[in-house]
Amino acid sequence: MDETSTTLPTQETAKSETITYANYHSIITGVDRTWKYGGFPLPNGGFWLYREPDATVVVEGDRLRVTAQLSRSNDQVQILDNAKNMFFSTRTFAPPENGSISFEWEQKARCMGTAPGDLYDGFVSVNLLDFSTGAALDFFVCNDVIATVYAILRFPGIPVLPDKEQDERPKYFCDFGELPIETRLGQLHRYRIWYHRGKDELAYWVDGNEVARYRDVPIKFNSFLIALGLMTEKTIENGKSVSVHGQTLIGEWSRFTITTTEE
Repeated sequence: MDETSTTLPTQETAKSETITYANYHSIITGVDRTWKYGGFPLPNGGFWLYREPDATVVVEGDRLRVTAQLSRSNDQVQILDNAKNMFFSTRTFAPPENGSISFEWEQKARCMGTAPGDLYDGFVSVNLLDFSTGAALDFFVCNDVIATVYAILRFPGIPVLPDKEQDERPKYFCDFGELPIETRLGQLHRYRIWYHRGKDELAYWVDGNEVARYRDVPIKFNSFLIALGLMTEKTIENGKSVSVHGQTLIGEWSRFTITTTEE
């Protein structure tokens, strides 16, 4: 069941290539696997897997639905506490040296038992992650809030970025852009994230409308894997996670359309 296909470029777009990426069936069958559970190494040498043990995974053609009542937490490492159930794509996607790459998909979020208006109490995500730089370009979605995320993070086990003392901006950061877009429980939206390596620029779209743009990105992003998450984003307090209180999250994702354009 290989649902990854390539469309040959036409004469008018000879420098562009578009592929689709899905094959969610492989999560269940293990055959020609295009997704795996994500996670990071632990300080003591173990490995923290983003896997809710009682999650239900449903695949309907090119669509994936995951339902989980949250149960897992980590009291020591914030980034391990945030994601509860997450799949990583088994391949990465590189932008052209002087061109752009875009990712487009549809997504639904249903969040039960979360605080109204509090995105960070439980949400459904798509995360584009570059582990060579710590980049995370995301959409976070709950019942009533949609946010863009632009971040450069210290992922566990990832080399530390060199420091530039004269840099006026922080080396590590996370910018959550909560959008003035009305949405409701289970509402379908179409999302797109675009990054131009040559111009050091990135942009976000919801339902065909541009909602955020960042210029002068401080480092070159090299390649992205796609992560599909059920997550929280609550700060660990006094050495104890406060992120889990019985919430149930349901995420649904379509296949991804990925376009690279060399300019």
